[in-house]
Amino acid sequence: MRCGALPRTLPETLFEKRVSGLPKNFRARPCVWVCEFEERGIEQAKLNIVKDGDPVLRKVCRPVETVTPRIRTLLDDMIETMRAANGCGLAAPQGGVLRRVVVVECEEGKVIELINPRIIAHAGKQEEAEGCLSVPGRWGITDRPRHVTVRALDRYGNEFDVSGSDLLARCFCHELDHLDGVLFTDKAIRMLEPDEVE
Repeated sequence: MRCGALPRTLPETLFEKRVSGLPKNFRARPCVWVCEFEERGIEQAKLNIVKDGDPVLRKVCRPVETVTPRIRTLLDDMIETMRAANGCGLAAPQGGVLRRVVVVECEEGKVIELINPRIIAHAGKQEEAEGCLSVPGRWGITDRPRHVTVRALDRYGNEFDVSGSDLLARCFCHELDHLDGVLFTDKAIRMLEPDEVE
């Protein structure tokens, strides 16, 4: 699915899946975004999304030593895979690649690419519902910081900081957890029952 077909806003309680089946009390809120992804006019390869139960999701990813053309291709493939799955966040191990690389897109055409990301500041508290492309059909309430600042490298090896609140902060926490073999189900306060999801 190309970015032109994606909604410009997302439910507050959802960040990895743009589908029906949302918790009934979701709200939409704007978020803060950084770099804009430009379509490259070429067809990128899609990765197979690894599902819960595969050991790769429980491994700690290795840092990227040098940002090479291969890493930039990985970023492109991850973006294409995320969009094809109607997602708005993907970590490299979800595509079977054990590198510390994350992409996030919760607003049409605007992608945050993170290489070797780490959280350098956080504040506040939020309890909201999360889902995951690697844990299809399951939702849970998690306890996350409300505000998060991440330091990472961009696709050219330049270090930068990006801050996010609410939905974006939750997305950063969720995707960075994947890099250390942690799933949202490990941190869920409780999992939602089917009758709590529309």
